[in-house]
Amino acid sequence: MTEPVESPLAIYRRHLGRGELAYQYDPVSGRAVFYPRVAEAGRSGLEWRISRGLGSVYATTAIGTRDGGEYNVALIDLDEGFRMMSRVEGLPANEVRIGTRVQVRMRASESDGVLPVFDPVAG
Repeated sequence: MTEPVESPLAIYRRHLGRGELAYQYDPVSGRAVFYPRVAEAGRSGLEWRISRGLGSVYATTAIGTRDGGEYNVALIDLDEGFRMMSRVEGLPANEVRIGTRVQVRMRASESDGVLPVFDPVAG
C-alpha cells in the first residue's frame, strides 16, 4: 500500500501555521506559481519556496458592512513574482492605496485557521 500524498493546499496551510508564506516555483519556466497546485502548464515538479512576504498593493477596494464598518480586499504583488488576494490591515480600508509597500503577517481565524494578511511597511 502506498502512502497518501499530501495535497498542495495542505502543504500551503502547514507553512502558514509555521508563520511562512509558501509559494511554488516552476524551474522550467523560471516563474513563481500561486495558488498551490499539482502541476503548471501540464508539468509536475513544482518546487516549494518561502516568500520574504514583502510586496506592493496592485489593486484595492473598500467594502462597507451592514453595521457601517469597512474592510478592504487587495491584490498584492509579492516581490518573488506572484500575486495573491488578501487584505491590508493597519490602515482604514479607504486609505489603502495602490503601490503601498506591505509586509505579510499571519492572523489566526477561528473558521479558517491561519490567514496571511498584510501591514503597511513604515518608511
